[in-house]
This record gives sequence, C-alpha cells and structure tokens, in this order.
Amino acid sequence: MNETRGTIEIHLKKLLEEAGLSKNKFCQRAELQRSQLNGYLNNTITRLDIDVLVRICDTLNCSISDLLEYKPC
Repeated sequence: MNETRGTIEIHLKKLLEEAGLSKNKFCQRAELQRSQLNGYLNNTITRLDIDVLVRICDTLNCSISDLLEYKPC
C-alpha cells in the first residue's frame, strides 16, 4: 500500500474475537481458505476481493465499516 496516502486497517481479528468464532469455524462458514484468512488477519493482503468481503461481513453480521478503516498519514 502507498504509505504516503494512508492505509486500510482490517479489524477482522477483533470481530472474530467478539463473535467467539475459531479460525477454523469461521473459514468453514465464510468459505475462506486459511491462507486468505491469515492475509486479512495480519493486514498483509494487498488487493481486497469484494466477494470475500461480502462473505466476511455476512458471516459476522457486520458492516464494511466495522471491518475496514481508512487511516490517513
């Protein structure tokens, strides 16, 4: 990501803890591969997939603004 413009912070770890879901259970329900989940959990993903975001929000019953936050420099 371009650090001079800011970053997108992904709050999936916090949302998973609040929902009380294990990584395995969440992967099953959201139909995600474990490597995809780890990319979102560690904020190392470089391209967001809209279909994945929809499955995450649907599984956690949250909005996109709960999941993603823009942090300006």
